[in-house]
Amino acid sequence: MSTRRSSVREDPLDGVKRMLHDRLLSRMDARQLGAAKPSERRLRVREEALAILREERHILPSEALSRVVNEVSDRVVGLGAIEPLLRDPEVSEVMVNGADDVYVERKGRVEKAVDGLFEGEEAVYRVIERIVGPLGLRVDESCPYVDARLPDGSRVHVILPPLSLCGPVLTIRKFSFLPYAPRGLVAMGTISPRAMAFLAACVRGRANIVISGGASSGKTTVLNVLGSFIPDGERLITIEDAAELRLGKPHVVGLEARPPNVEGRGEITVRDLVRNALRMRPDRIIVGEVRGGEALDMLQAMNTGHEGSLSTAHANSPRHALWRLETMALMSDVDLPLLHLREQIAAAVDVVVHMARLPDGRRVAFHVASVDGMHEGRPVVTEVFSFQPRAGRDGRFEATGAVPKVVSMLRARGEDIPDALFRQGPEPPETAADEETVSR
Repeated sequence: MSTRRSSVREDPLDGVKRMLHDRLLSRMDARQLGAAKPSERRLRVREEALAILREERHILPSEALSRVVNEVSDRVVGLGAIEPLLRDPEVSEVMVNGADDVYVERKGRVEKAVDGLFEGEEAVYRVIERIVGPLGLRVDESCPYVDARLPDGSRVHVILPPLSLCGPVLTIRKFSFLPYAPRGLVAMGTISPRAMAFLAACVRGRANIVISGGASSGKTTVLNVLGSFIPDGERLITIEDAAELRLGKPHVVGLEARPPNVEGRGEITVRDLVRNALRMRPDRIIVGEVRGGEALDMLQAMNTGHEGSLSTAHANSPRHALWRLETMALMSDVDLPLLHLREQIAAAVDVVVHMARLPDGRRVAFHVASVDGMHEGRPVVTEVFSFQPRAGRDGRFEATGAVPKVVSMLRARGEDIPDALFRQGPEPPETAADEETVSR
């Protein structure tokens, strides 16, 4: 047992915290508390906690008093020991691997949190129940995993023993209230100015874009940023397994898939939502992540007038992204010849942006590639911009010199795209300051 954990258990205020916690649970009406707004719930608990401490004649220094009341409030109306981690603006993900092993992702890097956050597995189970209970979901031995969402939009995944061998595992991907702007991504070194200018033209010119990459590589962030280039007058239908997109556009209809209830009924899949979206007069359909048979419906929508669609998919490269779309489309209930399916993919997808996370935690647009028709029965993938991780201390973005075929379509639709944008070589220093090209 770690020294840190022992010191936490020997905290002289632990007895006060336990007493306060038990008295609060006995004195406060759980139903009334649950019906109140989150800010009001916390205020009620704090007021009641201070009243109990006065009754019990516990006189504490102001700093200790504030700590005791805050920690107990977190346990009663918050998410207990991990509440401070969720409030930390530098933390983007919280990973609880059983009661004694908690990690966080901070600034793109995974690091271990302090020991002794949870008193035992029961404390982890209480946090899990507080998350899934109000949503009408169940997670237990008969249904040992569940996806959920916190009120602020943060994404939650839970998996329990016997599937998990280290106790209850809770993973929370925090929702960011401050969306990135295009210039912000360029300034952070996530994407080059020329690549951003090209993608902005693709979005405005209604090219179909797929953003690929591994888990936590920045796919959704880039999708949100590219969505900012969509003209305000368009009707957008967003479809997600767990709502994360915040496009900031005036005419957005957000659809979210629904898991089955405790009786195993009522499931609404992403594919169901894609089919419904086609009947809702969309100017664009934006699928947060393609995972299964809905890939075929999305491809058919792209090929039948719903241009300018955006989506993400897990893959290892632009070419692998097209292979993944092929595999997922084959998971549908429509039996299509493989050659015909590949022709649909080549005709539907115009650009693939592949995201990757570097060892230092930085996310970058590793490849920006165009899909330029078919050759010998396969889609042709042409790399347009790339990231060279070994060039210089921090890596370098370069243009390959290839002018993608989609450029002619974009120019026909009114986009001013100079050939100099694709000139081979590293990004010229002057383009890094070309804010108008990136943001207009």
